[in-house]
Amino acid sequence: MSSDQDNCYLCKEYLREPVSIPCGHGFCSICLKTYWDHADHTGTYLCPQCRVTYNKRPTPRRLGSSRHSTLQRNSESFPPPPPSPDYNYAGPQDVGCDICVGKRRKAVKSCLMCLASYCDKHVKPHYESATFKRHKLVDEIGHLDRQICPQHQKGLELFCRTDQMCICVLCTVKEHKGHDMVSAEQERADEQQRLGSTQAEIQEKIHDRLKQMEELKQAVDALKNSAQRAFQECEKTFSDMIRAIERMQQEMAKLISSNKKSALSNAEGHVERLTHEIADLKRRDGEITQLSRTEDHIHFIQTYHTLTAQTEAEDLPTVSVNPYFSFGPVTKAISEMKQHLNEFSNDELVKVAKTVNKMTFCQLDESKKKRQSMKADEAPLYKSVPVQEPRHPDEFLRYACQLTLDQRTAYRLIHLSRGNRKAALRKDPQSYSDSSARFDSLPQVLCVEALSGGAYYWEVDWSGEGAAIGVTYAGIKRTGYGDDCRIGSNRKSWSLFCADSGFSARHYKAQQDYDGIYASRIGVFLDFVGGTLSFYTVGDTMSLIHRFKASFSEAVYPCFWVYYDSAVTIVQL
Repeated sequence: MSSDQDNCYLCKEYLREPVSIPCGHGFCSICLKTYWDHADHTGTYLCPQCRVTYNKRPTPRRLGSSRHSTLQRNSESFPPPPPSPDYNYAGPQDVGCDICVGKRRKAVKSCLMCLASYCDKHVKPHYESATFKRHKLVDEIGHLDRQICPQHQKGLELFCRTDQMCICVLCTVKEHKGHDMVSAEQERADEQQRLGSTQAEIQEKIHDRLKQMEELKQAVDALKNSAQRAFQECEKTFSDMIRAIERMQQEMAKLISSNKKSALSNAEGHVERLTHEIADLKRRDGEITQLSRTEDHIHFIQTYHTLTAQTEAEDLPTVSVNPYFSFGPVTKAISEMKQHLNEFSNDELVKVAKTVNKMTFCQLDESKKKRQSMKADEAPLYKSVPVQEPRHPDEFLRYACQLTLDQRTAYRLIHLSRGNRKAALRKDPQSYSDSSARFDSLPQVLCVEALSGGAYYWEVDWSGEGAAIGVTYAGIKRTGYGDDCRIGSNRKSWSLFCADSGFSARHYKAQQDYDGIYASRIGVFLDFVGGTLSFYTVGDTMSLIHRFKASFSEAVYPCFWVYYDSAVTIVQL
């Protein structure tokens, strides 16, 4: 008969493909694997024999054919196994037996009637004695004091639905008299059913989230592919455009060279003709000089008539030179072409940027209730708070906004560029349609965009004799020449007047002049909630010109005033 050392503790049979674990005990390979497979869901692994605990599943080591020699080698590789009883004592994280005296053993069961926990030794009476027949044993639980009514020191057996709390039998006499009460088992059964519904709902949400995550992953892959294709198409298109411009440059160079060559050839022909004519005239001039000195009267008379007749009969053509001939028109045409190309490309880029920025890739949908309340109250999508005004140029660009001049408000002598980003005052009126929003007497124009509830930054280039940059409420007067119409001269608007001699900040009756300062590009920072409107010079560095303090009561519109032969351009950031 085999000894116990040669038998597996789990199957009680002779060891088959024996393996050992760090505590030194050996088992059949298949028995140990099956035993620990059932413990995978807990993450805690016990030695079946000595109950030593491992937080990570150990890797068993295969034993040799000689059981005793293997155990001897194991004893050298691993520390000797501790005595079995030591692992049955309660540790800091364990529930201890309430009956043990001295060092308490681990509890294996808790009695809800006794409100005590028992080890495997002291729980036996509950199984063997009829006295404890009606007692309810459960797996060991801690904090049994929570099972006792703090007022009556009785076990909690009922649930008061009125006060939503567990109570004892004595609580029904006074404190909870007349309340809706059920047994703890009944309340548990009802809540268990609701818990099942909740679990089903959670599982459905998990399924939905997994589906959304899969859709999002597919959308991300499609986005990457789309962006890559767009990048390649963009690169190809711009390469074609660059080659087209290079071909245009070559054609223009050929045109200039051809015209130059033709003009030079024509001029060289005239120079050669004039050279021959001058030489002939000099020859005859010499003959006349020689004739005037002869003393032979007959020779003089005969030769004189021949020379004079030849001179009078000859009609030399006049060569006229165009003093205004130059290739200046070509240069001007190229410059205008460049300007139109820049304006067109910028306008198209703004259109593309607006189109792309309007597209939302993914977002979190709010609940129906929240959406309905937002719609009813017309609340903003975000809470507006004042911002810390930037100090460095890069920080301003975080608040950059795209602006467009509103043709409906433009004075008729103001000419707008194709993309409505540049305004220039000229002498010939534009054929704008009639609009009540149009300034009828002052060279002013507003932007389409209404700014409110946040921070905004934009830059403006100005040129010419003078211009004004500012913001205004929509209610500024549009007819007449009065201060009610002029930006910066009333309560509804704020402006910075720009000239070669300096700047002037204006609002209502207040005016602050800054002489001796010049900058062709002005940066404007609006903190609507914080109530500030700041103007900066923009160059290699940014310098504050003036800051208005105001409590904006409604949305404001960027606005401009333009003098004759002057222009303002909204810079694309």
